[in-house]
Amino acid sequence: MASTEEELGKLREGIDRIDGDVLRLLSERARLAQRVGEIKHGNIYRPEREAQVLRRITATNPGPLPEAAVRTIFREVMSACLALEQPLRIAYFGPTGTFTESAAKKHFGSAPAFTPYLTIDDVFRAVESGQADYGVVPVENSTEGSVGRTLDLLLTTPLMICGEVNLRIHQNLMSKAASLDGVKKLYSHAQSLAQCHEWLNRNLAHVARVPVASNAEAARMAAQDPEACAIAGEAAARLYELDILAANIEDDPNNTTRFIALASHDAGPSGSGQDKTSFVCSAQNKPGAVHDLLTPLKAHGVSMSRFESRPARGFGNSRWEYVFFIDIEGHRQDAKLAAALDDLRGCVGFLKELGSYPKAGN
Repeated sequence: MASTEEELGKLREGIDRIDGDVLRLLSERARLAQRVGEIKHGNIYRPEREAQVLRRITATNPGPLPEAAVRTIFREVMSACLALEQPLRIAYFGPTGTFTESAAKKHFGSAPAFTPYLTIDDVFRAVESGQADYGVVPVENSTEGSVGRTLDLLLTTPLMICGEVNLRIHQNLMSKAASLDGVKKLYSHAQSLAQCHEWLNRNLAHVARVPVASNAEAARMAAQDPEACAIAGEAAARLYELDILAANIEDDPNNTTRFIALASHDAGPSGSGQDKTSFVCSAQNKPGAVHDLLTPLKAHGVSMSRFESRPARGFGNSRWEYVFFIDIEGHRQDAKLAAALDDLRGCVGFLKELGSYPKAGN
């Protein structure tokens, strides 16, 4: 027993010593970051630089900490250092407690000032008007597809995509009720109801389902009604002090939502072929037009990761005209990708580059 206590004492002394070293090095890093801000004077948030740091750190991680933990720690370190010189203002599709808030904090860390907005339109307007430096909105879900309003606004906004976040969506059933037996009403966003459709049919087929504006709003309403429950994330359960009666009820265990970060600029090349470029274009009204707009990508060896058509909504003269949202691998400054886009402009009705940005990390 004595030898065990002696060993524990030495281990704790070692931890205390390392903690002191970590704090000293963090302070040194913060001073260097401050000096970078003094030299640059303007916008010192560089999405491509942060992506490079996170990739390098995770690639050299010796363990035993898992990659996700290392990314989270260094994300918070960079977030705190940036806030010393330039506190960021982040608008996100709210209210508080939504998955979009979680995505915003995953991308920017917890140091910025986060402001929820009740509509996607309001997030765009906040960034366009300068009320916020960056905005975060959902753009597509692996189960339910694209978020139409985000795509419509990307078509007309001067903003660009400077980053993306992939967030695994775990849906939880929560309530003030002690069990499912007393539940008579279920609140949730329509997409979450769809994502949990089979589970609900098996377990709550008799309960009325009420679609609301967001999962956070569903949690708020359930907190006011002891006979109601809600589907939402853990953050909403904590915020509204609800008990999680069933966790991870989504039908697809890999259910993931992709979010984008919006700004007045996109990102520079982050290297290592780990960038993505998004654009929207229209096809000319002639046979084989869609084939023609894909040909330049193939000719220049550019890989496409997403291709989606959507009604033009104000572009063109016909109510049946469509535009195409396309994601391709690489940065628009890359030689072969720039050449492909130049060729593409000659065979489309119009083309709008939405931005180049680092691919989302894990």
